[in-house]
Amino acid sequence: MGDELAGSPKDRFLTVYGRKPVLEALGDPDLRVDKVILADTARGPAAAEIQRAAKAAGVPVQRASAHRVKVLAGNGKQDQGVLADVVAPRMRALAAALDDRRPPARLLLLDGITTPANVGMILRTATAAGLAGVIVPRRGVAALDPMVVKSSAGVAFRAPMLRCGSAREAAEMLVEAGYSLFALGASAPTSLFDVELPQRSAFVLGGETEGVGEAVAELVTEWVSIPMPGDVESLNVSAAAAVLSFELVRRGVS
Repeated sequence: MGDELAGSPKDRFLTVYGRKPVLEALGDPDLRVDKVILADTARGPAAAEIQRAAKAAGVPVQRASAHRVKVLAGNGKQDQGVLADVVAPRMRALAAALDDRRPPARLLLLDGITTPANVGMILRTATAAGLAGVIVPRRGVAALDPMVVKSSAGVAFRAPMLRCGSAREAAEMLVEAGYSLFALGASAPTSLFDVELPQRSAFVLGGETEGVGEAVAELVTEWVSIPMPGDVESLNVSAAAAVLSFELVRRGVS
């Protein structure tokens, strides 16, 4: 548990790659860039511009092989030989949040959501609603890359993200910490608007095609539905997250 509480570098930074996103991060006074990594093959005006911007912002520039930059960016084609680690002040390990003297009362858990746009929009909505944490596992969910940042309109940098290995791991940690686990299901008889919520509650948001995975579903305390009187089978997961987030706002809990 000690390592989990300490977190890893991936629990402190959002990595952006590509010339334009890196320059935008360096030029944003509200962001703190930890470092820029430039491929040793990067030369010419573009590389010089990035080095000037980093110097102006007081950010160190490290050189690495083009292959290393691709590995760190987690992207094979679009890194353009440069990436930046941007400090995400509200991102930390889930274990650390659960170990707080007053752990967050309401959490969202992303399970199998692989579309970056959905992850970004959920982060934006949850942050707007003032929720204390969105659990974004490192495996099984879209990587926190520039597409997620773009979809969140930049809010991802300051979103309350909690990291762990997998959604199943998160679910086990939550249950052990005394949380009730709720999941959204279209056919669930209990309405989200009527369900009684214990002091500590976490809500699982399932993937775009498969929904909540079996590994997490077997730990769910109760399934709830969003009432839909109209002739629509289900909502997009980011829309469902918005309904859920602001229902929690209406109840005055976060």
